[in-house]
Amino acid sequence: MLEALRRGAQTRVAKLLFGLLVMSFGIWGVHDVFNGWGRGFVAKVGGTEISDEEFRRTFQNELDRFSQQAGRRITAEQGHAFGLDRRVLAQLIAGAAVEAHAKQLGLAMSDKTLVEGIQSDPDFQTDGKFSRQNFESLLQQIGMSEQGFLSLRRKDELRAAIIRSMVEAQTVPKPLFDLMHAYNQEKRVIEWVKIDPEAVTVADPTEAKLKELYDKDKSKYMTPEYRKIQVLTLDVDALKKQINITDEDIAKAYEASKATYDTPEERRIQQISFKDKATAEAALKALRDGTKTFGDIAKETGAKDTDVDLGLVAKKSLIDPKVADVAFSLEKDKYSDVVEGRFATVILRVTQIVPGVTRTLADVKDQVRDKLATEKAKAELQDKHDEIEDNRIAGKSLKEIADSMKLPFKEIPATDATGLGPDGKPVMETPNLRKIVSRAFAPDSSNDDAGIELGDDGFAWVNVLSTDAPKQKTFDAVKDQVKTDFITAERHRLIDELAKKLADRVNGGEPMTAIEEEAKNKVEKTDPLTRKTIPPSVSQGVVTQAFALPQGKASYGPSPDNTTQVVFKVTEVIPAPPASLTETDELNKQLDRELANQTLTEYTETLKKQLGASVNEAELKSAIGVSDE
Repeated sequence: MLEALRRGAQTRVAKLLFGLLVMSFGIWGVHDVFNGWGRGFVAKVGGTEISDEEFRRTFQNELDRFSQQAGRRITAEQGHAFGLDRRVLAQLIAGAAVEAHAKQLGLAMSDKTLVEGIQSDPDFQTDGKFSRQNFESLLQQIGMSEQGFLSLRRKDELRAAIIRSMVEAQTVPKPLFDLMHAYNQEKRVIEWVKIDPEAVTVADPTEAKLKELYDKDKSKYMTPEYRKIQVLTLDVDALKKQINITDEDIAKAYEASKATYDTPEERRIQQISFKDKATAEAALKALRDGTKTFGDIAKETGAKDTDVDLGLVAKKSLIDPKVADVAFSLEKDKYSDVVEGRFATVILRVTQIVPGVTRTLADVKDQVRDKLATEKAKAELQDKHDEIEDNRIAGKSLKEIADSMKLPFKEIPATDATGLGPDGKPVMETPNLRKIVSRAFAPDSSNDDAGIELGDDGFAWVNVLSTDAPKQKTFDAVKDQVKTDFITAERHRLIDELAKKLADRVNGGEPMTAIEEEAKNKVEKTDPLTRKTIPPSVSQGVVTQAFALPQGKASYGPSPDNTTQVVFKVTEVIPAPPASLTETDELNKQLDRELANQTLTEYTETLKKQLGASVNEAELKSAIGVSDE
């Protein structure tokens, strides 16, 4: 559903409702399924039916949203594979349940209240006033009648009202806050030593041992499956080469947007704010007399460095036009007169001036040409795509299409599923190689596949000519690899045994320094860590264990790079200090959200039991356009 369908969609209640609807499939499930009712309806909650039309519209909106996030078009089939259809259905079921409960409670909304809400919605306003044109434009965009929109809006407002009544008045219990703060802010200090992999010795395996390992795990030593493929690409860069941009076009475009090619003057500006003009005048006198520095005055006003230094900025970046005019007429290192700005009375100083740069047509001619060519290429991209599809329907090969349309084409003798050839090098120099190869190795890949979307700037078509099945590599060809694999595995086993032995020694009373020699490394000590603090020197696994052990106990865990083991000991447990105001505010907000979600979950579970929810699988599949095959 478009954001305009929900007034206050960014409010806490609306976000909680959306979170509920996203997770509600896990709550509702779709276990109560039958096929004998209501043609034209995909689901029923109590006496409320969810129509095919409503489901399709919501599903398409979600597909559009995901497509925008992914940077490529997500088809209905892909959405079904991702489980998006079930998520949408869960949202609708949860919403219908809340709506049904609102009806049971006798909640209703007057037409006057509904209209006032829409008129005050920023989505439908221009310059702060309701715009009928904006409203009708949205209706046309989403393909809804005014009556249909108002009906959905009314339902949504009722749902929000009933949920708001449950969650807005709740508070976080102090014992829960104290418990979570103590958990989050407790700190621990650990001593640790990283075992040098050379601390253990792995004997070279015999030829017979290597052969035994090879025979035991032959499937590990296979060539990958290779496929011979053809690739036709259509992208903006390819089309740009075919587009002729005249000097006249370049000159017109330059004149139309000349300012965008210039670099404006920038100045590093310092500013001190004062409570009134008299105080500012006194400070300015002290500055010009030399009895006080700019830093002295700033300190007296209690200003921080970030308050004083506005940074290196262009004139248009300054919100207050009066301050901007003064700052950009001031000489370097001079103090301005007192400026009574829109928001404060200030004194300014400019400490750096970077002159602006004006670029002529000759300076940016190539840049303008490229911009125009890119715009035209993007405009032609879809038409060219359709032309390729028409040619494919007409029976032309990718090579014939590429030749006639002057587009990039490549026949690749062999590629594996990662895009590497038998020589171990990428088969194409393109950031979209994995997408292209994924199509070639898709289970349903065929010559009839549609083009692959390569982001916003192109497409590719892939034709699989032949497949070379994986082959067994001979023992002699992989003997060195088998030996490396054995030594690596054996080294890890010996290091694990050593780590356990060293941790046992520390738990037996020896200091950490006593195991340095055998670990072949020095003991180090961390700063105090929280559960969420993962320093580069130790892994998440080590930190997790450290918070599960009592003070004085030792254990071991993987190093951050997983090449060896780290033996560690908890040397200090630091209880959480009293929560700061910032910590209190942040944790309360987090717990408030979690409690609200829990409340809504319990609420919807109760509605499920009272109302019952069922899904018409046949209608659902029909609405999505998928079959049982």
